[in-house]
Amino acid sequence: MKTIDELLAEGVAGKRVFVRADLNVPLDGTTITDDGRIRAVLPTVAKLAEGGARVVVASHLGRPKGAPDPAFSLAPAAARLGELLGADVAFATDTVGESARATVAGLADGQVAVIENLRFNPGETSKDDAERGAFADQLAELADVYVGDGFGAVHRKHASVFDLPARLPHYAGYLIATEVGVLKKLTTDVKRPYAVVLGGAKVSDKLGVIDHLLERADRILIGGGMAYTFLKAQGHEVGSSLLQEDQIPAVQEYLRRAEEKGVEFVLPVDVVVAPAFPDLKTKAPAHPTTVAADAMPAGQMGLDNGPETNKLYASKLADAATVFWNGPMGVFEHPDFADGTRAVAQALVDSSAFSVVGGGDSAAAVRILGFDENAFGHISTGGGASLEYLEGKTLPGLAALED
Repeated sequence: MKTIDELLAEGVAGKRVFVRADLNVPLDGTTITDDGRIRAVLPTVAKLAEGGARVVVASHLGRPKGAPDPAFSLAPAAARLGELLGADVAFATDTVGESARATVAGLADGQVAVIENLRFNPGETSKDDAERGAFADQLAELADVYVGDGFGAVHRKHASVFDLPARLPHYAGYLIATEVGVLKKLTTDVKRPYAVVLGGAKVSDKLGVIDHLLERADRILIGGGMAYTFLKAQGHEVGSSLLQEDQIPAVQEYLRRAEEKGVEFVLPVDVVVAPAFPDLKTKAPAHPTTVAADAMPAGQMGLDNGPETNKLYASKLADAATVFWNGPMGVFEHPDFADGTRAVAQALVDSSAFSVVGGGDSAAAVRILGFDENAFGHISTGGGASLEYLEGKTLPGLAALED
């Protein structure tokens, strides 16, 4: 795929450059609680503006139902982008309507605009090729060139991700080029030992990547809500913990295959439990206790790895040369259940491994828990996209950027 450096070498002054970004930031009302995804696209937007392009930034935010919804407006993200750029950023209140056309037409060389949430138009996410294509045609009228830089969306076959690049000269932005380069390090000529840490709520979300990694990883460490399905598969009581009963046969098969292939599967040896899920708004004390992973009492919910597990996982990461981590180890948003996630992050900071934090909640946890992002090899902006890449799937948004 062609890169933005090739586009800049050709010259962008006066050209309308459509940048498909990922500004899908978490909001508390209109307050952005983590601006990592905005900062991630900043180098691409700034370089294009510096080159004299008229930059049109587009993104989705949340899951509106194909119609305008103030709760999912990109206005806060546009304002934050302007603050980070140190320049005014125009904002269009629609996607391809009168406001978008007028806003883009009013741009001078080197100026930046953000158009409203792409998912306010049903054509963006439509499964109907014609409807998606019609929306892509309208978006194409706003630009002369397309730059894909929304890595968090490249696994979606959406109009702005998949259909629009076919209608314009297209290039990969700095973020996508970086993300793909990092993921290649996790799939070709991997430095070993290669350790993978998987957490998060549901084991079903990780089945594909576990299946793929059983052929590649040296050890796989499991935490988060998904760990309790693994513990149940081994015959242990898991109380009222999150459990996917229907996934137990698949988990048992993965454990069998791992043993057969010599892949080390590491599960919690102790867990932090509480009578109920904690209140994440008030952060009220949740009355946690620590119990052995094979002795969880009925009526208690597992919410984090215990201290012995944290030591065990740190030891399993200490000698790794490559580490991929996707998914928190517990309910890190509450102080009573943050230690497991903090311990994994600290182990990666202390390690000499090339470490990749695979987007989503893991990336948010690193920032929320106060770690220096530069202490990790790479923090991805796309959890789902990273996982699908590691599963060996073809990602529509990357395929669309290929020539």
